Amino acid sequence: MTDHGSELQARPIRVLVGKPGLDGHDRGARIVATALRDAGMEVIYTGLHQTPEMIARSAVQEDVDVVGLSVLSGAHMTLFPRVRKLLDEAGRSDILLTGGGIIPESDVKQLSALGVGTLFGPGTPTAALVDYINTWVRSHVER
Repeated sequence: MTDHGSELQARPIRVLVGKPGLDGHDRGARIVATALRDAGMEVIYTGLHQTPEMIARSAVQEDVDVVGLSVLSGAHMTLFPRVRKLLDEAGRSDILLTGGGIIPESDVKQLSALGVGTLFGPGTPTAALVDYINTWVRSHVER
């Protein structure tokens, strides 16, 4: 029997990139997905106009380590908490929920208090995302 930690060593970090809500601009999400793949991560991109329920269900079914949401619609205070709640209810509070978009600093602090990880704004180098995810997984996933 293998524990999740040794399983993780045998496979790449699995990341689901989600584009929830009505926002139809996914260029940034696609760039992030490509950068994470290039860094050796396994990436599942859900496509546009996903509901929080669809994203959480896919994350659980795909057994991901990380969910990254791209939110440019201004609905971040609804979408991030809803996905976090659904993951927690599914027994997957161990999944990192992170992401990016145009999110005011005061909202970033509130989302952090609700269990959302680091959020990244426009222009963030993709290397910063890769480093953050690698560091988080190393420190939060039992080896």
